[in-house]
Amino acid sequence: MKIGQHAALSDTGRKRLRNEDAMVISPPLFAVADGMGGARGGQLAAQMTASVFSGETSSVALDGPTRLRALVTEANRQIFAQAQRDPSLGGMGTTITAAILEDEHLAIVQVGDSRAYRLRDGVLEQLTDDHSLVAELVRAGRLTPEEAALHPQRAVITRALGTDPTVAADVIAVDARPGDLLLLCSDGLTTMVDDAALSRALLESENAQTAARALVRAANQAGGDDNVTVVVFEVVEDSWSDGEAEIASAPDEDTLSSLDPVPLLFGEGESGATTQRLPEASIGSGRGSPRRSIVPLLLAALALAVAGIVVVGAVWGSQRAYFVGADEDGYIAVYQGIPWDVTDGIPLYRKVHVSPLRAPQLSAEERERLLDHDLVREDEARRRVVQYERLVEVP
Repeated sequence: MKIGQHAALSDTGRKRLRNEDAMVISPPLFAVADGMGGARGGQLAAQMTASVFSGETSSVALDGPTRLRALVTEANRQIFAQAQRDPSLGGMGTTITAAILEDEHLAIVQVGDSRAYRLRDGVLEQLTDDHSLVAELVRAGRLTPEEAALHPQRAVITRALGTDPTVAADVIAVDARPGDLLLLCSDGLTTMVDDAALSRALLESENAQTAARALVRAANQAGGDDNVTVVVFEVVEDSWSDGEAEIASAPDEDTLSSLDPVPLLFGEGESGATTQRLPEASIGSGRGSPRRSIVPLLLAALALAVAGIVVVGAVWGSQRAYFVGADEDGYIAVYQGIPWDVTDGIPLYRKVHVSPLRAPQLSAEERERLLDHDLVREDEARRRVVQYERLVEVP
C-alpha cells in the first residue's frame, strides 16, 4: 500500500481572530493539532507539535505505533518545558491526531478531541475516541449523543499534549485497503457538521482537494464557530500512479462560495422530504365559527404563560443554584446558575470560582463523580472541589 492523492486545508472560521490549528502533510505521515490555553499558548503548542511530527527523523526506522508514541512523548516534553520556562504560557496544550501508513496497516495516535475517520465501501467510520468530558459521559451512559452536542461544556477535553510531564496517548493499528479514504480533522469540523454530511462530502467530491474544500465550506456555512482543519488522503496499490498530490491553500470567500452546497448538521429537512402548502385563509367571507377562531388565541396565550413561568423559574433558579464544571481551558470551576444554554452563546450560568485543578488531572471515574452537574449550595460546590484538590498535586 502507498499514499495516493492527498490534500489539507486549514481555515480560521467565522468567529475566531486567529488560527490555533496546525497540520502535518509528510506522506506517509499526516497529523492535525488543535491548540488550547489562550491564543498565544494554543497556537504555539500546536505549531511545536507540528514541527516535531514533520521534522523528527531519528525514529523513522521504528514501526508505526512505536514511532508515533515517540513523537507524542517528544512533543509533550517540549511543550511542557516551554510552559515551565515562560509562566505566561501556563496551561497551554494541544490535541494531536496523527496517522502513518505502513505496508498494509495504518497506525493512529490520539490525544484530545480531534478525530480520524475512514471511508471504506461508502461507509464512514470514526476510528478514534474523543478524550473529552462529554464523550466520557456518553460512553458512561450519562448523556445521549444529541445531549452531548448541546452540552455547555462540550469543548472541555480531558487529555492534551503539554499540560503535564507525561501524557497518555491512544495508539491503534487498523488494516488499510486500496480505495480507503482517510480524514483527519479538528473539532471545528465535527462540532459543525455531522457524520452523515461528512460522508456525503467525501463521496460526492471528485478528488481529495475538492473534498477538503467542501468540508471546510460546510463548517463555515454551519456557523464557523472554531478554527477548522482537515487532512484527506487515499490509500492505493503500490503499482498505482497517482500523479501529483495536492495541498489546498487557505480558501477565500469567493472560492468557498463557488463550491456546490454540502448538507449541514443544522440544514433543511431530510432528503426526499416534501412540504404541503396549507390553503390560504378566507378573509372577510363571513364564514367560519367565531368560537373556533378564539380557541387558537387561547392556546397561544396559555403557551406564552407556560413559557413565562419556565423562564422566571430558570432565572430564579440560576440565582440560587451552583454546580461544578470545567471551563474552556479545562480548569475545574464552580458555576452559579443552571447548566443550560438558552441558545448557543447565551448561558444560564457564570463562573464564580476557578480552581488550579484541571480536568485531565483527574481519572475518568473522578471526573464523572465531580462533574455531575448536581445543583447544590455554593459552599457545598466549593467543598467538593477542595476535596479533589487535596487528592491531586496542584500549584
